[in-house]
Amino acid sequence: MYPCGHCRAAAVGPDGRCAACGAYQQPVGVGAPAAAYPYPYPGAPGMMPAGMPVGGVDLRRGVRIALTVLLSLAMAVLLLLIAARGEQRGALDEILRDGLTSTARDRIDDADGFYAAMVGLYSLVLIATAVLWVIWFRRMRLNAEAFAPGTHRFGSGWAVGSWFTPVVNLWFPKQMANDIYRASAPAGPQSAPKGLLNAWWTLWLTAGGFSIVGSIMFAVAERRLKTRRYVFSSAREDVESLKTALSVSTLALVLYIVAALLALLVVRQLSKLQEQRALAGPLGVPPMGGVPMGGVPAPGMPGMPGMPYGAPAAPPAPAAGWAPVQQQPPMPQQPPGTPYGQPPQGPPPQNPFGNGPQGY
Repeated sequence: MYPCGHCRAAAVGPDGRCAACGAYQQPVGVGAPAAAYPYPYPGAPGMMPAGMPVGGVDLRRGVRIALTVLLSLAMAVLLLLIAARGEQRGALDEILRDGLTSTARDRIDDADGFYAAMVGLYSLVLIATAVLWVIWFRRMRLNAEAFAPGTHRFGSGWAVGSWFTPVVNLWFPKQMANDIYRASAPAGPQSAPKGLLNAWWTLWLTAGGFSIVGSIMFAVAERRLKTRRYVFSSAREDVESLKTALSVSTLALVLYIVAALLALLVVRQLSKLQEQRALAGPLGVPPMGGVPMGGVPAPGMPGMPGMPYGAPAAPPAPAAGWAPVQQQPPMPQQPPGTPYGQPPQGPPPQNPFGNGPQGY
């Protein structure tokens, strides 16, 4: 029996239970369990476990996967739109060759109906893709804010609004994407790989420009053709203008397909950059395996043989202009039996009272 730490009664048995109050305590002689290894501690740069992202970073892949699927579907529908434009061009060639016959009329009506159906399908895919795109882009912007707070030129609200605001949507989204890339680069802002981003943005604007020009040309030629009541003898030039407008529109569709492919690659690249940046730790330092704390191996990680606590630090080099300190010569060891040193050698001690007879 020994005293209880709860009620102070000497009634604690070998099992650690107090017979007086019923409390359990650690039996005497048994040491406390060892404390958990003190590292890696949360928030330490370069020591975050694999898969533990920076706080506030959303690395879920659902939106990215859905956006990738929709971009692929959009490319497929764009190919169908190119085929529909080809049918329209073929019908116009038949009109120029054989005149406005009933067969040519039926063919042009079928081509227009096919193109209208593909435009409706593409509109549905485009709306869904645009919604997922702004969701993904805003998530990338919020993640970039967690990586580099206060370094962005626009607030997170512009990650959505910049795409739908006229005029500024020509450069605001690109500037935001540049900031996101710089903040997400694991090796620093200057290492951000923006070549793919620049190519996609340039191609997307170019495709939009050709699409607008082709639509205007087609609308003007169609209106002139209708005012002449489809009189073939006077409308041949307008039919040629329609063919030219269809060619420009087809070129825009081809550029849109390439731009959609580059957009898909941008999504993959930026998402991968943010995953690497998040796993690098709060300060962007890659995790160091084996010796995360300057030479001290982490639990379960192998250290250097013969040096379980890391290599010793080298002595500091002497400053310029200072001579090295001379070491003192070693002191001679005393022989055994003289713990306080050898007595000094000299003349034997003299009697302070003279050399009289012994006893005086």
